[in-house]
Amino acid sequence: MATIREKRLGVWEVRVFTGADARGRPPQILDTWAPPSARDQQSRVRLIKKDQIGRLPLARLTVADVERWHTRLRAGGMADSGIKNQHGVQRAALSQAVRWGWVSSNVASLARLRSTKVHQRGVMTVDEVRSVMRAAASIDAAAELALRIAAVAGACRAEIASLRWTDEHDGQLLIDSATEITSRGDGFPVLREAPTTTANLRTVTLDAEAFELIANLRGAREPYGPWMFGLGPDLVSPDRFGWWWGRARQISGIDSKWRLHDLRHWSATVAIGRGHDVRTVAGRLGHANPAMTLRVYAHAFAAADQAVAAGLGEILKRDDK
Repeated sequence: MATIREKRLGVWEVRVFTGADARGRPPQILDTWAPPSARDQQSRVRLIKKDQIGRLPLARLTVADVERWHTRLRAGGMADSGIKNQHGVQRAALSQAVRWGWVSSNVASLARLRSTKVHQRGVMTVDEVRSVMRAAASIDAAAELALRIAAVAGACRAEIASLRWTDEHDGQLLIDSATEITSRGDGFPVLREAPTTTANLRTVTLDAEAFELIANLRGAREPYGPWMFGLGPDLVSPDRFGWWWGRARQISGIDSKWRLHDLRHWSATVAIGRGHDVRTVAGRLGHANPAMTLRVYAHAFAAADQAVAAGLGEILKRDDK
């Protein structure tokens, strides 16, 4: 027996009852999923099927086959995180095959998932951020505002795409949704308003210049539709911000390795490096747990730690020096 309910907007909970335990109680398995999760899983399945491992009979699949598959993925340039995601899908599928009696063991669970040395991704400089924003202003006033919100509020492009004029009030920005791109059966993309990645609502304070940019853009474009970065009633595609970013990056001449998402990383890294507490930074990013912020931005705490040492050293400086 199973039940499905919508736990939050766009987030579904599946509850499966698995019979009765030794005491006669009905044990159950809970899982939650959202359309982006389903899309990601489907994409990983397609990638597995493209590889030669997807053509091997289950009964002949060995641990060595799985580890050679990992090697092919790594040789093709896939990062450890991508390999781990695909391996997780394969392991889950084989686990189900074991339960159904199709195979006697889960070889994916026995395979070693090796890790390569992780090189910490760099952070954009202040000059690079300023340069790309100036370039964005030459494209469209909305492009400049979008990049500023990404840098100041730490918002991702899907969240920026779903912003309405009513989401800004007294210099604060309400981020409570994201525009999601899904595919129909005919292959054409469909836009829908969905929860943010963490399904959290957050209110972020903006700086004075961002507030001024919103006011200027509002005066010119609010009569034409509810969306801060669109004209008309239709949802705004996140791809619009990717195009603005690519063009602004090209005009500014900054390194092509930088992504729009790096403005979010810049925001968090600079905030932590300047001594702002991790809970506040986590709240601005929409992280439900500050521990996630600690893991992702551990490198930023080195600068903050140096500042602490310098400050304490200044207080304790001997008078005879």
